[in-house]
Amino acid sequence: MMHGGQRWAARLAWPLLGMAITLALWALAARHISDVEAIRAAFAPQAGLKALVQLLGSGELWPHIRMSLERMAIALVLALAIGVPLGLCLGLSPLFARISGPTFQFLRMVSPLSWMPLAVMALGVGEAPVIFLLGFATVWPIMLNTAAGVAALDPAWMRLAHSLSATRWEIIARVVLPGCTSHILTGFRLAVGIGWIVLVPAEMLGVSSGMGYFVLDTRDRLAYDELMAGIVVIGCLGFVLDWLARTVSSRWTQRGKPG
Repeated sequence: MMHGGQRWAARLAWPLLGMAITLALWALAARHISDVEAIRAAFAPQAGLKALVQLLGSGELWPHIRMSLERMAIALVLALAIGVPLGLCLGLSPLFARISGPTFQFLRMVSPLSWMPLAVMALGVGEAPVIFLLGFATVWPIMLNTAAGVAALDPAWMRLAHSLSATRWEIIARVVLPGCTSHILTGFRLAVGIGWIVLVPAEMLGVSSGMGYFVLDTRDRLAYDELMAGIVVIGCLGFVLDWLARTVSSRWTQRGKPG
């Protein structure tokens, strides 16, 4: 039987192997990305990781990280505020679902980035179009998972609530929402992943901060080592955000199971 330290070592062995393979593939790709030696060196893992340490140490990256996270937080709050009520309406009202369902399915299949020109025309340059694009991208998984959660509710709960003369708002607050929270959290986790992917190109849209802007700026300055450092940071932040969302969802699900 393995001791605690051995179990941790076994758990870490495979992720570390995966990271080693990733670094090897990164180095291999950098060697073939260009015929110019300086460019190959700038894209190599050593240069990117060295630039990452320097950027974090100098504090240059932190304002961009903070702004990206703030935009994500605002967009996710808006997506929850819009997506959950719409999902409840879809799940509770067959008429509303028949009227709006095709429209929602059509809109969610349109890439959020397709709205970039219209967002700039309608909202101007700055924070507003970025938040709009993120909100548009993240609202659909929350809305659809909320509707799925309502559809998955045990009909006996609803009959019991009606037999106790509960009002519609009491049924929603005390039966429907608690019953579909796990689905909402699943939709939230999907929204985090989709939003983080859309965030980087959206931040190339007339703003002067954020990780998307940073990547665009490094490209324009031909600072390819810093560009690779930015990509590493984007990946790490996305991993952490997904882990947090997955942890919250998992703990809520475990809490709902009988002990």
